[in-house]
Amino acid sequence: MASGSPDGRHCRRVGGPARTGVHRRGGYDSRGERLADAVPEEGLEPRSREADKPRRGLRVGRDLVIPLAEITLRTSRSSGPGGQHANVTASRVEAIFDVLASSALSEAQRARVLARAGRRLVAVAQDDRSQARNRELALERLAARLEQALAVPRRRRPTRPTSASRARRLAEKRRAAQRKLERKRPPRDGD
Repeated sequence: MASGSPDGRHCRRVGGPARTGVHRRGGYDSRGERLADAVPEEGLEPRSREADKPRRGLRVGRDLVIPLAEITLRTSRSSGPGGQHANVTASRVEAIFDVLASSALSEAQRARVLARAGRRLVAVAQDDRSQARNRELALERLAARLEQALAVPRRRRPTRPTSASRARRLAEKRRAAQRKLERKRPPRDGD
C-alpha cells in the first residue's frame, strides 16, 4: 500500500520487519525540489522536461505507437536458480496486449493481427535478475510479435521456367527412366 507525504514526493513504504524507511523518488534534491526546476549555473542550459517524461508508447515498426496504457504488465517470481535473491524479487515480467480493446490499431491492422496471432499477444521475460530489464525485454518481444503479425506478405509474381531449367528437368527425367529400365529383369535365354 502506498504511503508518504500528501504532495507525492515520497514513494511507497517498503514493507517487512527489517525495512520500514521512506525512500525518496528520483529527481529531487535534499530540499525536496525537482532537479529540473533548479536554477542552472551560469552558462548552462536547464535540462529539458522531455528527458524527464517516461516513454509514452511502444513503437512498432515505423508509424505505429501502442500507448503503454493498453499493455498490461504482470510480474511474478522468476523460475530457475537464483539463490536468495530469487526469494525476494518478482523479476519475471509478462506483457499482455489485448488486440480487440486497442484504440491504436486501425480496423485493417486489427483484422490482420487477429487472423495471424489471435486476440491476445503475450510476451514473457525472465532472463535478467532485474525487473526493469525484464520489462524492457518483454516490451521488445511484444513489439516484435506485433510487427510480425502486422507484416503484409509480398505478393508472388508468377514467373516462367527458364530454358536451362527445362533442359535440366528433361535430362533428369531421362536419367530416372534409364535407371528404371536397368532394374528390369534381364530376358531369359531360350525363350
